[in-house]
Order: sequence, then C-alpha cells, then structure tokens
Amino acid sequence: MIDIKLLRTEPDVVRENIRKKFQDDKLPLVDEVIEKDRLYRETKVECDGLRNLRKVKSKEIGGLMVKGQLEEAELAKKTVADLGKQLEEKEALEVQLQEEILDIMRVIPNIIDESVPIGKNDTENVEVERFGEPAVPDFEVPYHVDIMERVNGIDLDSARKTSGNGFYYLCGDIAQLQSCILSYARDFMIDKGFTYYIPPFMIRGEVVTGVMSFAEMEGMMYKIEGEDLYLIGTSEHSMIGKFIDTIIPEGELPKTLTSYSPCFRKEVGAHGIEERGVYRIHQFEKQEMIVVCKPEESMDWFHKLYSYTVEFFRTLDIPVRTLECCSGDLADLKVKSIDVEAWSPRQKKYFEVGSCSNLGDAQARRLGIRVKAEDGSKYFAHTLNNTVVAPPRMLIAFLENNLNEDGSIRIPEALRSYMRKDIIAVPEK
Repeated sequence: MIDIKLLRTEPDVVRENIRKKFQDDKLPLVDEVIEKDRLYRETKVECDGLRNLRKVKSKEIGGLMVKGQLEEAELAKKTVADLGKQLEEKEALEVQLQEEILDIMRVIPNIIDESVPIGKNDTENVEVERFGEPAVPDFEVPYHVDIMERVNGIDLDSARKTSGNGFYYLCGDIAQLQSCILSYARDFMIDKGFTYYIPPFMIRGEVVTGVMSFAEMEGMMYKIEGEDLYLIGTSEHSMIGKFIDTIIPEGELPKTLTSYSPCFRKEVGAHGIEERGVYRIHQFEKQEMIVVCKPEESMDWFHKLYSYTVEFFRTLDIPVRTLECCSGDLADLKVKSIDVEAWSPRQKKYFEVGSCSNLGDAQARRLGIRVKAEDGSKYFAHTLNNTVVAPPRMLIAFLENNLNEDGSIRIPEALRSYMRKDIIAVPEK
C-alpha cells in the first residue's frame, strides 16, 4: 500500500505506475481516492470544530445554572444535544470515508522499482544469470513420479482416496530425503546468521489482508469455517504478521528470520492441480527467509537473499538461473522480484523453485510495523521474503539432476550426513 501523501502530491506518478503494470482499469481509482480523501479531511475538520464548539457550550451550562439563568441553560443544553447529533453523523461519515479510502488504497499497486523491466506477463520476464552447467544425460530421464515410484517413494492413489487430487503420500527414502533437505536448509540459513522459527500455521484475517492483495488471497487461502482464521500459504504470512502494530528500535534492525512450515494453497487459476505429479499441489512444506530492515538497506538484502537460494541449490549440484519478474508479473504489493529456476534435464528447460521479493514498506503500512530512530522519529520498515527451498517441487529438480541410469539417485556430499547414505537404490524385485 502506497503513502496517500504521494497520491495527494504526485498523482501522475501513481497513474504512470499503474500503466507500467498494465492495469489501466485501475486508473479511475486515483481520482476516486483523491476526492474521497478531500472529503475525509474536510469532514475531519468539521468534526474537530463541532467537538470544540460542544465543549465550549457545555462549559457555559454550568455558569448559567450558577447565575440562576435556567431558561438560558436549557437552551444551551439543547444546543449541546443538537451539536452531539451533528457530530455523530459527521463522525460516522468520517469513519466511512476512511474505510472506503483504505479499501481503494489496498487495490492500487505499489510503486515498482525503476530497475524493473516493463512487460505484460511472465513471458516477458528477463533472465539475469545462470549458475552451473545445464546438462542432459545420454539416457532418458523419466517423469518425476515414475522416478519416485521406482524406489517406492510416493503413493498418489491412496492420497486421492483420502484427500483428492493435489495431495500425496511420500514414503521411505523419498520421505526421508524431503525431511533431510528441509533440515539442511534450516542449518544452511542458521549458518548465515538467521534465527530459526516454527510459526503458527493459521493467521487472522487482518494479517492476511496485511501481507497480500485480495486477489492473491482469493486464489490461495483456505478459510477455516466459522473462525477468523486462514491456513497459511507460506510462513512469510505468519512471520511478517508477528510484527503487527509494533515499533522496532532502529538498533535492533535488521531482523533476519528463517522459518519452516507446511503450506496450504487452493491453487485457483489457469494452471490448476496436477492429476499425477507434485509440481502444483494443495499441500507442501517450505523453508523461508524473511528480513525486516531499514529502507536504505532493503535492496542490498534483496540481492543477498536470492543469492542464498542460488548457493543452496548449487551445493546440491542443481544448475539454476535467476529470472527478473517484469512489471506485469509483479504482485501488487511488490517493488521488485526475482525467481530462482532450476534446470530440468527431462524437459530441457528451467522451472521455478523459489521467488525473492522486496515489498518496500507496503506490508509495514498495512500492518503498522514502524521503526523508532535514534532521534525519536518513526518510519515504516521494509520487508522482504525469499524461498530457501520448497519440496516436493524442489524434489523434481533434485531427482532429475541426481538420477543415475539404473534408476538409483545420487546423494550430493552436502546431504550425506543427513541421509546417512550416498545413494538411494532401486529395490530388488
């Protein structure tokens, strides 16, 4: 959510940003919020005037009663009552306008960084850099579910019976592999100086609307029936929500946190849920990294965060590339975003395994996360988040890049102390 002062003083900047995001249908919202803001401020002044006048008239009543001027006192009481009714109506209008302005402001997209490439959708995202040599083995790489089934590592049929499409049972070595990858990711981030968290897996509605746009919420979040609670789609939601309505001493920044959680997503949209696979599913686990920092430090942290994901994947012998999201592919709260994509030897292309986002002060404004400077002044913090690893999607890249011709799966050195083996063998029939 942008600063309303920007709308008041530089509305053309906001309009141009909307055009850059190819959301021209939102252009009328700029004039609408400016007009409502004008009415709100006028109403606020009127309310202040009525309160002061009522206070003055109320004081007069006592003086008139002391002097025995009862008729004048009764007239003054009537005036105070009338002022009270007027004030009640104006205060209701003030609250209504404030809520309407907030609703509109939540829909107007955040101002993107000037370095963001301009494009309509994800087909116009821009490759930044590649890490590792993408290779295709001289044997056929099977579909990831087939690889897992060969080592008795997945049961999709049973999951369909218990839960439907978009769910799975991982078992045996593959279940152990996923747990080990998450444990390694946890330790990897702790070694980077991040504090490890396991957050609540449900959050209240005010936190949901604070961390994401309404459109994202509708397409992702599961609502708990009869409760003001939602299942988290990523631990970022809980971790940023942790700071709601707080004032952080500047000396305590940056806050560098890494969190584990299961994640639950509707996956509503064009892609839908896979009939047979674990790339797009309703439930998965993830290790996340979150930073709360001073505004002038957020871009430095942005580059650090996605470089950690690149480093993590390279320690597991998986080639990756970074892809900058263009303006039309950025969610409305984001200032800048880079996806990390892993190489798929089977598909002979890269696919997304993580996303790093700088949200500027958008989440902080919505949630009331402020910083107290040494001079006593206060300002909104900047927030960032990035995926360390999100199996089982990451398992696809891991299995394809570490597959041997006989169907066994090599365990990279970084993971061997966790798995306590250097290979997952195909069971004998």
